[in-house]
Amino acid sequence: METLKRTPLFEEHRKCGGKIVPFAGWEMPVQYSGLIDEHITVRTKAGLFDVSHMGEIWVKGKDALKLVQKVSSNDATKLAYGQIHYAGLLTEKGTFVDDMLVHKIEDNFYLLVVNASNVDKDFAFIKKNAEGMEVNVVNKSDEIAQIAIQGPLSVEIMPQFVKGADIAALKYYWFTYGEVLGEKCLIARTGYTGEDGFEVYLSPAKAPELWNALLEKGTPMGLKPAGLGARDTLRLEACMTLYGNDIDDTTTTLEADLGWITKLDKPDDFNGKAILLEQKAKGVSKKLVAFELLEAGIPRHEMACFHEGAKVGHVTSGTMAPFVKKALGMAYLPIGLCEAGKEFHVDIRGKMVKAKVVPKPFYKRPKK
Repeated sequence: METLKRTPLFEEHRKCGGKIVPFAGWEMPVQYSGLIDEHITVRTKAGLFDVSHMGEIWVKGKDALKLVQKVSSNDATKLAYGQIHYAGLLTEKGTFVDDMLVHKIEDNFYLLVVNASNVDKDFAFIKKNAEGMEVNVVNKSDEIAQIAIQGPLSVEIMPQFVKGADIAALKYYWFTYGEVLGEKCLIARTGYTGEDGFEVYLSPAKAPELWNALLEKGTPMGLKPAGLGARDTLRLEACMTLYGNDIDDTTTTLEADLGWITKLDKPDDFNGKAILLEQKAKGVSKKLVAFELLEAGIPRHEMACFHEGAKVGHVTSGTMAPFVKKALGMAYLPIGLCEAGKEFHVDIRGKMVKAKVVPKPFYKRPKK
């Protein structure tokens, strides 16, 4: 039996009353005060997440950009120093090995942040694609902890802990370096909740100190620790895809409705480019759509979708969304059913429940 790993914050989760569950090879908190309470707190105040289980891979050397361009759907030549973008880590078929955040540290140095369940697979895949190139691919995941503070009050709380950088002025999907509790840290204005916030990359040894300091300072303002449960419902309201549910090695970026991260005109050849070009020219046969239920029920992963009595697709993610207060989800449907307003049925434990395709996302944070 595989031994589950623990993040440097495991004992802090216990002290906070976190309910620990197995997740992607780790023992992680699924909730503390309750999923709905944590979800609403992130939308209205701020939530604190342990994301130290995520993977960090360094790509350094003369051919660093060449390698990133080969494995990524997006165009890293467009990144400035300190800028981040979202991308698919692609197979030769244009499907997902994983999805990732690409950070441009220097001209010949990129940080790729990948999903916890895929770290070893992703690392081996990137190394294989690096054969014949002058580049060093290093899995730094065990040397880096990651704490995310998310929600409208995060911009009031986190800057109090950072010296040498004005993170309140940092643009969305940019990062900088600053001193946090005496240690140089990478601080990115990113997250997986649909809210404003920061992800802080620091040493495992320093993580408990920062976690507790943030809670001490932020709790009187409404900050609460938040678990994997709220992280999942928050990302679903924002229509952010989850590897293994909404995207995998059987779905292309175009089928996943991620054409905006698929730069078919970028100067470099990349994995799956020919297939994706052909798919764009012919048109996809299915697409990942957002939907709401029109009748009582809660959609869940892998529930079948029907139209006029025939099975036409499946739900990839579904929930009763705590903030927008609707039963909703995402599903792969034939292209003819993908237009907003189209109706179909979801088989919820033997009952055909009416659903309607709606525009993405379900939730978009208010502009300041």
